[in-house]
Amino acid sequence: MKKCPFSTEREKIVAEALRPVATELRLIDAADLVSLLRYERWGNLADLVSSAAELYFLPGTVRFGVGGDYNLDWDSRPEILLDLEIKPDGVSIYAKLSLTDELAGLEISHIAFQQPAESADLDTAFLADSLAKARFVVPPPSSDSEARRSQAI
Repeated sequence: MKKCPFSTEREKIVAEALRPVATELRLIDAADLVSLLRYERWGNLADLVSSAAELYFLPGTVRFGVGGDYNLDWDSRPEILLDLEIKPDGVSIYAKLSLTDELAGLEISHIAFQQPAESADLDTAFLADSLAKARFVVPPPSSDSEARRSQAI
């Protein structure tokens, strides 16, 4: 996806929402994830992603996107890359989740709003709200998110 001024903020919002899912996936042995990717066991990977996501999101919100990769060299730690489809109400997000031994990262490949707003700030606020509503346990709003919403409105 071509990076825009608001892309970084949207990636932060999605990454923060998916933090517990990434933490759950990092509990799986890296060798197991590498073998599933290497032998294209997409169904097994989809089950693992669904199991990790169902603890935090409504069913169908976070799914494995039938793709992934790994970086495994002699001189570095393993890195697992998983394609994800994140679909809260009104938004479709296609992203790549990167898992390493201590960190996880997220890069949005494509994002589509079913009914785009007139400004990117309103769409970004809608994204944050939609992800929050798709969670089983809605975290209390932080002062930063309230400030973003009031600026967007």
